[in-house]
Amino acid sequence: MNIIDKFHNWRRQQRWNKQYKKGVWDNLNSEAERVRYQSIIDLMYTFGTKNPSILDLGCGEGILCKRLENNDYSYFLGMDFSSVSIDKANLLQLKNAEFICADIHTFVPKQTFDVIVFNEVFYYIHDSEKQNVLQRMINNLNPNGIIITSMFRESKGCWDYFENTLTQLQFKKITTDDEKTYWKIGVYKTP
Repeated sequence: MNIIDKFHNWRRQQRWNKQYKKGVWDNLNSEAERVRYQSIIDLMYTFGTKNPSILDLGCGEGILCKRLENNDYSYFLGMDFSSVSIDKANLLQLKNAEFICADIHTFVPKQTFDVIVFNEVFYYIHDSEKQNVLQRMINNLNPNGIIITSMFRESKGCWDYFENTLTQLQFKKITTDDEKTYWKIGVYKTP
């Protein structure tokens, strides 16, 4: 990313911090989002290993981890760009869970994981860095590990990175009563 892109990325971080402080993202605890989170969890159970280590990229306030039972994972690392959301996630004091603030463009996990979730975050990655970020996460995926990607609406162009690099295991659309509010979720493994 060039200096202007880095500046815009910094401004986005400041905006998200303000939004989390004001409660703009409280809707992530809604019924519609519950269905989306449950779909991610169901895919973990269906295609993942038992008691997995999980990396949640774009974890926000730790909602995915909060929705998991304590014995459903061995370790959970949530990463988000917003320090305010990470502060809220850390207040939950969830067992075997850690939450850190980092920029997905440069974040390098210190360990490998059984499940890596791109949780409504892939479309925020700068186009010049999408393939680099995806490859970095693939490099931190355990053998037989899976990548789950959840994106709001169509997310044009984003799915190509997963389809061209990984093997798709399942793809689904989560709909709500509002036809404009839906998500697409894919689960992938390395070829």
